[in-house]
Amino acid sequence: QLPLVESGGGLVQPGGSLRLSCAAPGSILNYDAIGWFRQAPGKEREGVSCISSSDGSTYYIDSVKGRFNISRDDAKNMVYLQMNSLKPEDTDIYYCADAGMRRKGSVGAGWVCYDRGGSWGQGTRVTVSA
Repeated sequence: QLPLVESGGGLVQPGGSLRLSCAAPGSILNYDAIGWFRQAPGKEREGVSCISSSDGSTYYIDSVKGRFNISRDDAKNMVYLQMNSLKPEDTDIYYCADAGMRRKGSVGAGWVCYDRGGSWGQGTRVTVSA
């Protein structure tokens, strides 16, 4: 499968905002979910946010809850990550990837999001600095 293509990164001051875009090679409905991941040198890779392609359920890692918002545009085969109140620790290379989601337990208990092992693109750099 072809990788998803991410864009929209850049340099922003602390407290500022960016919107990352993810372009799928085909219909996003072909995916279980699409997720944003990040991995900076010397740091562990982590799932940042994911969105289900069926019902729009979302996942956010604790460190970005209340600051980031993931959304999708089915007609344009696009997924977006709105990043607000950015902090220096958000500095990283962000990747968009084929993801899966599963419930932690009962309905309402939240979700777990994981990388399904598809091809990744170049990523887009986000730098938060004064």
